[in-house]
Amino acid sequence: MIPNFMYAAIRPFLFSLDPENAHHFTISSMKMASSMGLTAMAPSVSPSPREVMGLTFPNPVGLAAGLDKNGDCIDGLASLGFGFLELGTVTPKPQPGNPKPRMFRMPKAEGLINRMGFNNEGVDVLVENVKKSRFHQEKKGILGLNIGKNAITPIENAVDDYLICLEKVYPVADYIAINISSPNTKNLRQLQGESELDNLLSQLKAAQSRLSDQHSRYVPLALKIAPDMDDNQVKNIADALIRHKIDGVIATNTTITRDAVKDLPYAQEAGGLSGAPVRDVSTHVIRLLKQELGDALPIIGVGGILSGEDAKEKMEAGASLVQVLTGMIYSGPGLVRECVQALRRE
Repeated sequence: MIPNFMYAAIRPFLFSLDPENAHHFTISSMKMASSMGLTAMAPSVSPSPREVMGLTFPNPVGLAAGLDKNGDCIDGLASLGFGFLELGTVTPKPQPGNPKPRMFRMPKAEGLINRMGFNNEGVDVLVENVKKSRFHQEKKGILGLNIGKNAITPIENAVDDYLICLEKVYPVADYIAINISSPNTKNLRQLQGESELDNLLSQLKAAQSRLSDQHSRYVPLALKIAPDMDDNQVKNIADALIRHKIDGVIATNTTITRDAVKDLPYAQEAGGLSGAPVRDVSTHVIRLLKQELGDALPIIGVGGILSGEDAKEKMEAGASLVQVLTGMIYSGPGLVRECVQALRRE
């Protein structure tokens, strides 16, 4: 694991690059370091196990989907001390995503806007990369695979894409995240509507039951939702999660609101805003979900975690696990250890 003081030294270089190029540079560097055995020298994070969704997580701090969509750097990322990794979002067919530029840093707000558009090499590539990783082969932690729909698939046929991905990732996933909340695929968030969500969840649960029998193992499903909903919409989703016996909920994805950054450069760029500006709206949704769900199913809290105190706030709001991504861009990979230690004290 890179100490925070070392990351502070290299951050100016990374921030001098286009954000997407910096992302690719980071993934390539970690992949190379892993192949050379250098990541094995990283200090380990002391176990702090949690039982969630019937799974034993080595610690409650995970990587959110979006950083490693194709499973290119699973072992390198695992060396940072995460209790679990969530890879994707992946779609049935490869797709390039939205036109560039499509990622914008907002350092003054510790935020990031992206409109990547589920750019990925397709579900088959992800599954093969998972199979080749030591993380999977040696069962070093929990692996979540995040699935979505192709941009060219009409929204009325979206369920078909989710079912294709579910079938293919089921044998290698520890849990499967259903992403219906990205703002960067046209009409995707319509799937959070009552009738659309009922149809999607009922078909996914039926497929999960069949696949559980087929593979003799039960793989939990977690729904990833948006922060941009009113209280009644959140309550309706909570009701659907309980009725369909979904195993978990991930709250939340990025926001399309710009209230926290409206006067900053890039504020008018289309896309989802992550990092510190989404912290409060994410936590608000977690609190609402906890009120409605009680102990019926667990919440994975994500959005605006840049410190151990932020992770504690998510837990106090009702989360059982947390995930980080944009926070590492600003705080460095030492954020993982900081959050694990803060939650251990908690």
